[in-house]
Amino acid sequence: MEPKERILLKADELFMRFGIRSISMDNIVVDLGMSKKTLYQYYADKDELVAAVVDLHITKMEQDCGSCKAKSDDAIHEMFLTMEQSLEQFANINPIVLHDLEKFHSKAYQRFREHKDKFLYRVVKDNIEWGMREGFYREDINTEVITRFRIESMLIPFNMQAFPPGKFTLLETSRQMLENFVFGLTTLKGHKQIQKYNQRRIKNQHHEKR
Repeated sequence: MEPKERILLKADELFMRFGIRSISMDNIVVDLGMSKKTLYQYYADKDELVAAVVDLHITKMEQDCGSCKAKSDDAIHEMFLTMEQSLEQFANINPIVLHDLEKFHSKAYQRFREHKDKFLYRVVKDNIEWGMREGFYREDINTEVITRFRIESMLIPFNMQAFPPGKFTLLETSRQMLENFVFGLTTLKGHKQIQKYNQRRIKNQHHEKR
């Protein structure tokens, strides 16, 4: 693995586990057994490294969304696949990351906001319109309002005042919110489809444990 990639992956690992502010460039080079001179050959400062980590996550998120769409049988199936992908990532993220990003690395945070407000907005809106055409989602919903609601509610589990990390996990809070969002969207036909995918998910979990 090239030094630049090693630095990026180690920074990502440490930032996600401990938060961005608490990890210094010194911490990263010590963990890597690398000199600071080598690190600074590839990343001029911490801002640049944080921006690279954000871009890494955005690229992965876009790839995951494309993969979920390609594998989906219908809109609810896409929602379930996306939920599994995102929850897998949330299992290893410290909720303080978003706070640190917004407060101490504004340019990288703006990049994340743009991704959320443009790319994720389009993904959510396309899914809602797809589900409405299939009859799985209610016809009376305002797609613009509900899309924006979903996009903004993605960040709520990161609010540590509302959901203190010692009492709530990012993983479970996100799961509960997404499941309730999907149930609120769906028709009776959609509810039956949710039950179908829930049963399939539980069955797959049992097979994995064996």
